[in-house]
Amino acid sequence: MRRLVLVLCSIVLSLCHAQSSPVLLRQPTVSKSEIVFTYAGDLWSVARDGGEAHRLTSALGTNMDAKFSPDGSMIAFTGRYAGNRDVYVMPAGGGQPRRLTYHPAADEVMGWTPDGKSVLFASTRHSYYRFNNQLNTVPATGGPATELPLPIAEEGSLSPDGTHLAYVPHGQWQPAWKHYRGGQTTPIWIADLKDSSIRKIPRENSNDFNPMWVGNTIYFLSDRNGPVSLFAYDLGTKQVREAVKSDGFDFKSASAGPDAIVIEQFGALKLYDLNSGQVKTVSVKVSGDLPELRPQFVKVEPKRLQNLSLSPAGVRVVAEAWGEIYTIPSDKGDIRNLTHSPAVADRDPAWSPDGKWICYFSDEPGEYELQIREQNGTGAVKHISLGNPPSYFYTPVWSPDSKKIAYTDKRLNIWIADVATGKLTKADTDRYDTPFRNLAPAWAPDSKWLTYTKQLPNHLRAAFVYSLDQSKSSQISDGLSDAEYASFDKNGKYLYFTASTDVGLAQSWLDMSSLDHPQTRGVYVAVLRKEDPSPLAPESDEEKMKEAKAEAKKEDVAAKPGKSKEKTETPKDEAKDDKDKKKEEPVEVRIDLDGIGQRILALPIPAKNYVAMTAGATGILFLAEGPSVIKEGDFGDLKTTLQKFDLSKRKVDKFLDEVNDYALSADGSKILYRKGEQFAIASTAEAPSSSGTPKPGEGPLKLDAMQVYIEPHAMWKQQYHEAWRIERDFLYDPNHHGLDLAKAEKKYAPYVENLCSRDELNYLFEEALGEISLGHVFVSGGYRPEIKQVKTGLLGADYSIDSDRYRVARVYNGENWNPDLQAPLTQPGVNVKVGEYILAVAGRDLHATDDIDSFFEGTAGKQVLLKVGPTPDGKGSREVTVVPVDSEIGLRRLAWVEGNRRKVDELTGGRVAYVHLPNTAGGGFSSFNRYYFAQVGKDAAILDERFNEGGDLADYIIDSLRRPLMSLATTREGEDFTSPGAAIYGPKVMIINEMAGSGGDAQPWYFRKAGIGPLVGKQTWGGLVGIWGYPDFIDGGGVTAPRGAIYGLNGDWEVEGHGIPPDYDVDLDPAAVRQGRDPQLEKAVAVVLDLLNKNPLPKYKKPPYPNHHQNDDLGK
Repeated sequence: MRRLVLVLCSIVLSLCHAQSSPVLLRQPTVSKSEIVFTYAGDLWSVARDGGEAHRLTSALGTNMDAKFSPDGSMIAFTGRYAGNRDVYVMPAGGGQPRRLTYHPAADEVMGWTPDGKSVLFASTRHSYYRFNNQLNTVPATGGPATELPLPIAEEGSLSPDGTHLAYVPHGQWQPAWKHYRGGQTTPIWIADLKDSSIRKIPRENSNDFNPMWVGNTIYFLSDRNGPVSLFAYDLGTKQVREAVKSDGFDFKSASAGPDAIVIEQFGALKLYDLNSGQVKTVSVKVSGDLPELRPQFVKVEPKRLQNLSLSPAGVRVVAEAWGEIYTIPSDKGDIRNLTHSPAVADRDPAWSPDGKWICYFSDEPGEYELQIREQNGTGAVKHISLGNPPSYFYTPVWSPDSKKIAYTDKRLNIWIADVATGKLTKADTDRYDTPFRNLAPAWAPDSKWLTYTKQLPNHLRAAFVYSLDQSKSSQISDGLSDAEYASFDKNGKYLYFTASTDVGLAQSWLDMSSLDHPQTRGVYVAVLRKEDPSPLAPESDEEKMKEAKAEAKKEDVAAKPGKSKEKTETPKDEAKDDKDKKKEEPVEVRIDLDGIGQRILALPIPAKNYVAMTAGATGILFLAEGPSVIKEGDFGDLKTTLQKFDLSKRKVDKFLDEVNDYALSADGSKILYRKGEQFAIASTAEAPSSSGTPKPGEGPLKLDAMQVYIEPHAMWKQQYHEAWRIERDFLYDPNHHGLDLAKAEKKYAPYVENLCSRDELNYLFEEALGEISLGHVFVSGGYRPEIKQVKTGLLGADYSIDSDRYRVARVYNGENWNPDLQAPLTQPGVNVKVGEYILAVAGRDLHATDDIDSFFEGTAGKQVLLKVGPTPDGKGSREVTVVPVDSEIGLRRLAWVEGNRRKVDELTGGRVAYVHLPNTAGGGFSSFNRYYFAQVGKDAAILDERFNEGGDLADYIIDSLRRPLMSLATTREGEDFTSPGAAIYGPKVMIINEMAGSGGDAQPWYFRKAGIGPLVGKQTWGGLVGIWGYPDFIDGGGVTAPRGAIYGLNGDWEVEGHGIPPDYDVDLDPAAVRQGRDPQLEKAVAVVLDLLNKNPLPKYKKPPYPNHHQNDDLGK
């Protein structure tokens, strides 16, 4: 009955939204008679006076950015019919959309040319940086696109005569960041397209955007007076006035028509009459079938399975997926959904060692609690409140007697819950909140002790134990090494852990100096009781005595002179009984803390970089061996070699290769492991065979039929509340920048009622969470109906049109030894040169009226036959086979970097090094190491961190740049050299811009604080906070809440919300760029040369060689 009610409710929602709650009608455009807007992922049309809207498009994905043609007869829009954002046009009254662009980059409609013949759109297709759009036009009838002569342009509107353009010269990473005043505040520039010269609309660091050129006025949106409102710039008087003031929510977008501007005010449409200046709200009713609202069964992909573990004997697996708790059979039976909770997030399941119960965390009551239910899903659920204030909780671990559950929380605590009483006991609290530290509690076999690893003031971890009887924690390892993965042996005599004494700089996880640092970990055992012998005591082979055995045999024969009907128990049977009795005896764990440091022994296991270790059956350890250096990109899906150590044999053997994750059953007899997206079960007795048929109950899990029932709207409501809980609990500032989260959640809650697509939920998150006024508050992902993506291939070239043919104007060379920088036209045997013509693609003639990208649709990564030649008429042509790539940004970025390096060489006579720093993570680390040290010996250096996307704090780069010259060395042969040797000792200049942020904010900040040199360019983003470790939403989406923030030594938030201003403020002037110049780079060269002239490098004189014999008869 419950399912029937929910389905009926959802059908009603999908047919007609109640208009009492606001509806997200987005990105409107207006003609003489109609308004077209985006709703539920499609385009809808309504009369300018409002009323019932009707749908114009019907497709998977979101159709957006609609713009009426100047005469109102056509609509251009951004569509995702082929899985990519491309430009489409259709009749204003509806009809079949026609595709105009095919490039794999996102092409987004901005408007039309004034004559209505072409569509204006933004794209990164020719950019060397993934966030830099440029503006292009494409004929409305189809054909090749034409790039406008501006280096970067995000939004734009052409003048009525088409000779000028009002545009935004750079983008924003967080457009909804309210009260933002950092380097990415957006100006509006007016460009003369004949020479790319510009003038600027006046402002004082406000966010100005969405320009609309109407007659002699440029209208635009701006937050210069508070909430985003509509402003007007008079081209004659050069004055700005407020045309329409927002009376509440921000104006999000606007579009100008013949005599009116339609405005999207979050959740409403307004129409501004250009003649009367009057504003009215347009009342719109929408009704229709909304597919994304329909309850449905969705396949559970293996990548959506989380927090898997085995039942005690390994016959089933318990897992979390889509906020539900499942058990999956190892061989026979069906997959069971234990929770059936589409509007609830159930997380982190664990199976009790006695096999009866499964526990997990659930937000069913509105905050997370611990729930326990029978393993087959029947019976009543036990609820354990986890206390106040509420929080997020992780990784429940049952005690071996199934009476208690240990778990951790976001606040760095270890808790113990008593299953019978619900009593909670805090065992300990960690010291630092970091991405890679977790307490990882593990039980002793008698359920009276916990072991875990905790951070010390030196940032290293030590192994601890907690006594439940004494309610006391004790440190086991000495804290001079970094201990991890503590666990008890099942015999209760030993405690195992790994430890490293070469962690060094790697412990400073936020610093770039922690990268590329090899680590090894030894494996250790602590003997817990004083009287117990060492498990590694010397062994000796000794001959066994035979006399006793012979006497026993004689006595046995004497006792049985004849045959007996009773079976006599043999010594073997007695041994078995003794073993069974011993097995049944409860294990008592006693830890003698006095002198335990002297009872810690190194196990005979090679020291490697072990990234996980688990104790299995008595005397058995499983260790996941990672590479000695783990690259940043590998953390999410690290492949390890699983090793098995047997204490009785004192031997370690390889168990499995390329394992991403693993878990042992409670009795240690089975192992669950993951390789890629395959999960499998194996016996721990011996390594699984890669060939042959697995034994029953072993082998890969059967997941093909796994499904989940989702109710989208109920799920979105849960996720809306979850988002605010994440901000409440994870944000570094407990005061949330002064925002009352409960009020903010309530303010935006009405919009949840009428959500009709997953994209709308993300749009709501962006706007609502923007109230926190903080960088790095990002929104991502979420389940949407799958759209098959057809990937267009690219050749890594620029083209010109000549004699009705495409001529190669530039070839991007790339690095063909690098898999990420393959250049299709420069591969051996292809060798297409600048000036040659591409005459045909896969047997189809190519002409100037064709869009070359359309000829490569679906070819990325596939072989394509080209006909190329030196002349447009095909004479002397040849055929070559190429493999197009799906993106050219890497090739174009490399060309930009190398071009800058050559330019600096040219302008400085080779005296100055040029180093580009794309981020402060692995890429920036590699780029600095490659380019900086390769130019040692030059007099000075320019560090270019424009478009730096951050990552770590670049202490490594700063330390390298400021290394002082300490001495020189000479040798009998060869030239003298310096120490330190790997350094450039002359002046240094750093280039910065608006699109450098996060770690790209900290880097120039540190550069300035260290007194290394001046900064040239534009103010940086101003987002110096950190994000890590958030729970995913039920459907795989998520939001971030910065849980770390950087402040200066003087007690100020020096960077966040502001950015780092340059010493020399220099725009990337479009006119100069059009001439082939880079004014920011040129200024940096001028500054560094001036510094060199004023402070020439000193010439160091080698002293005379010593002469100790000038006054004796042995001298020369």
